[in-house]
Amino acid sequence: MNSSLVWILLAFAAYMVVMIVIGAMYAGKTKNSEDFFLGGRNLNGWVAALSAQASDMSGWLLMGLPGSVYAFGTGQAWIAIGLFIGTVCNWLFVSSRLRRYTIRANNSLTLPAYLENRFHDKKRILLVASSLVIVIFFLVYTASALTAGGKLFSSVFGVDYRIALTIGAAVILIYTFLGGFMAVCVTDFIQGTLMLVGILLVPIIAYIFVGPENLIGVLNASGVAGGASSYLNIMHDSGEPVSAVYIISQLAWGLGYFGMPHILVRFMAVSSEKELKKSKVIAIIWVAVSLSFAIIIGIVGRAYLFPTILGETTDISAENVFIETIKQIFVNDLHLAFIGGLFLCGILAAIMSTADSQLLVTASAVAEDLFKGIIKKDAKDKTVLKVSRITVVVVAVLAYLIALNPDSSVMGLVSNAWAGFGAAFGPIVLLSLYWKRVNLQGAIAGIVSGAATVLIWDYIPIFHTGEVNAAGKEILNTLGTQTGLYSLAIGFLISVILIVVVSLATKEPSDEILQEFEDMKNNNF
Repeated sequence: MNSSLVWILLAFAAYMVVMIVIGAMYAGKTKNSEDFFLGGRNLNGWVAALSAQASDMSGWLLMGLPGSVYAFGTGQAWIAIGLFIGTVCNWLFVSSRLRRYTIRANNSLTLPAYLENRFHDKKRILLVASSLVIVIFFLVYTASALTAGGKLFSSVFGVDYRIALTIGAAVILIYTFLGGFMAVCVTDFIQGTLMLVGILLVPIIAYIFVGPENLIGVLNASGVAGGASSYLNIMHDSGEPVSAVYIISQLAWGLGYFGMPHILVRFMAVSSEKELKKSKVIAIIWVAVSLSFAIIIGIVGRAYLFPTILGETTDISAENVFIETIKQIFVNDLHLAFIGGLFLCGILAAIMSTADSQLLVTASAVAEDLFKGIIKKDAKDKTVLKVSRITVVVVAVLAYLIALNPDSSVMGLVSNAWAGFGAAFGPIVLLSLYWKRVNLQGAIAGIVSGAATVLIWDYIPIFHTGEVNAAGKEILNTLGTQTGLYSLAIGFLISVILIVVVSLATKEPSDEILQEFEDMKNNNF
């Protein structure tokens, strides 16, 4: 191992030790399930904001999005635009009401518990359905984060992907297992800060090395589809004009925010309305800056790394553009390997900040909602806490097994999980906060139809293509592949329609439920 790799390894080791120490610090402060899942509703504005956004963006922000822009051009920025709009709307229209309603609805600690209490579901159908949705889609989502971590370690240190995957998964598991929600949020705050510094400085330095006057010429020389003018045109993708279906599908990513359990739980945990107002401003600014510079990383990286063309002239994926740019700047050009290692930790931070939150929310769904809610209603807090930690381990192992395939796409895995949550939970969360007429039957119909639509749209091949694979079997397309329409867009729409139709066709909510809605609306409790 050369000296540069040693310095990078030291940076990684220092970073990981700090994360584990934080987990150990909060292990002693985690006394019960509310502490483990919500930190006793004691988050301040800064931690809530950066934790929410860091847990949201994941490796997708620093690998998936820059990689897509690198390979196909700025037409990929429509996803970022949709996500920014979704972030703003989520903080402005959901955060305050959801925090108030979860307190009013019997101090709900999880999203499934909130839905059950909001609709007075005595048969616990909502609890079971929503918990199962969380477990299914978070397995895929957590796998995407672990995949990104494996690719990072493998690319930086040249170790086997599976070994790299194991190291990353182990560290995330340790501090989440020990410290629960507060450990996750404090580490997410550090990780969010580190991500922001890296995503700002690295493309600026690379741009200086390229030379502003050389950017267009180098992009053309790199062989971008349609030339630099097309590559830098948001209305083009891979050299071709974008379609209305394409724009709708990309913007639809923003709808996912309304249904992300690991983001919504941050709203529930903020200590006060005053702190929540602070969080809104911080979060929106962080997202605007981060998304903008993630796009810039893809553009500048294409020029800075030339003549290397990731994914074409090498076996390194385009999703590694940020990793390779950091290595080129700090190892080869500036000879500051330790600093480069710290910036590479920014990518690790993005990965870990999402995976830890996903593990925690899945644990809460199993332990608090299924175990205590259904299986053993009289379970003591210590027992629930124990089950939570066991669940964290089990889910981490299952996600690890899914992520073992080194050819897995971070973008592909995130896309499927994001759609599932957005379609299943987004419509009912919004309508539960703003429409008092929505009822239990409508809520069940919305969750089931949203999740089912995504699964059918993305995973069931039904269209004949006339092409055959290596085994001689005909290749079939899914509805998503055939139409080019993102499953979240259609799933969200179907869920909204069924919630409204079923709610209006069935009995109106009780006076008690209507009163709780008014109490939340007027902050009267």
